[in-house]
Amino acid sequence: MSEPHTPRQQERNFEKALTNHIIDDYFENSESWLRAILRMCFFSLGHLDGQAVFVVECPNQAVAKRLSRKTYPFRGIVYYVTDNYSGSDRTLFCYQEKSQGNWRCFDTSTNSWRVLTNLQAPGVES
Repeated sequence: MSEPHTPRQQERNFEKALTNHIIDDYFENSESWLRAILRMCFFSLGHLDGQAVFVVECPNQAVAKRLSRKTYPFRGIVYYVTDNYSGSDRTLFCYQEKSQGNWRCFDTSTNSWRVLTNLQAPGVES
């Protein structure tokens, strides 16, 4: 990951490049509505509870909820991005609650929503 002193905008540029690359390569045969909605998101890798997680940062609650109901295309994406076949297929679909600054994330390992206070990679904190 980036050095701690890397400006946030450079991290965002990297995350957007990663997002576009994954959409172009991994979702090329998916429905066009799914590719369009994914282009509004940011993808990153992080760790939560000692496991690698694929984080999909959504622009709002509606996008996060829609993606949380369509988790199958995201299974195995950690393997695709990292070539780590012993890793997990855990994905978080998150949106930020503007009023409180917390992140609400759908966690595919528990199939439930949880609140996270920080969504910075590589360590996602609860």
